[in-house]
Amino acid sequence: MTTIDPIGDMITRIRNAQMRSKESVSTPGSRLRARVLDVLKSEGYIRGYSTTEHKDGRTEFEIELKYFDGAPVIREIARISKPGRRVYASVKALPQINNGLGVAIVSTPKGVMADHEARQQNVGGEVLCTVF
Repeated sequence: MTTIDPIGDMITRIRNAQMRSKESVSTPGSRLRARVLDVLKSEGYIRGYSTTEHKDGRTEFEIELKYFDGAPVIREIARISKPGRRVYASVKALPQINNGLGVAIVSTPKGVMADHEARQQNVGGEVLCTVF
């Protein structure tokens, strides 16, 4: 099954799994999804993820969700740039989520990274999603 918005699909799967207090959730694999998951892991929003190879050549990610005192670590995750409306930001216009307590995931020419890392490397790009 093809999806029009793979990042939006993954975000929705994570949000739905956390509402049901699931330990993990699976999503189809892609390089862009893997980079977004790398940022979520490095920022401490998920425990990690593993890759499963199927016989027909497709891959799948198993995302381990993170909870603290029974509540999900990800309070809110939202898709910003969508296929119908792309949102780009220069390094000076990168959003700051919850006064720096949250993170915006940005796709830059130097790779997918968190907003604070993009500011440090002085690059802007497409704002994929925000997490706090």
